[in-house]
Amino acid sequence: MAHKRKLISNGNPMEAIVGFSRAVRVGNFIAVGGTAPVGPDGKTVGVGDVFLQTKQCFEIIKAALEQAGSGLHDIVRTRVILTDIENWKQAIEARKLYCLEARPVDTIMAIHRFVNPEWLVEIEVDAVTAE
Repeated sequence: MAHKRKLISNGNPMEAIVGFSRAVRVGNFIAVGGTAPVGPDGKTVGVGDVFLQTKQCFEIIKAALEQAGSGLHDIVRTRVILTDIENWKQAIEARKLYCLEARPVDTIMAIHRFVNPEWLVEIEVDAVTAE
């Protein structure tokens, strides 16, 4: 049986140019791609502050999940990607604000840098909803 595929957009013009979606829902599974700490104005939120950047990432993720007919309670996996692994505690303090109830599995990793050097963190999540 083929599952219906729903593409979730947050209006980023690069989605159409590059060919990606903020999130994709197939059946009851939702994948939210690497989410950067970008505000509605396209500028980095919380420059230099991992806690604020992580919160912004989760606010974008929350909106994408809601647009997909889901919510934070349905998250089953998070991936916290940092440019400096020493910042993991601040990122996890922010993550707790959004994931404490769902208690998803988690991966924390560090990379050299993101496309925008102001970004200190990106977050990915997977969710499974009952609907």
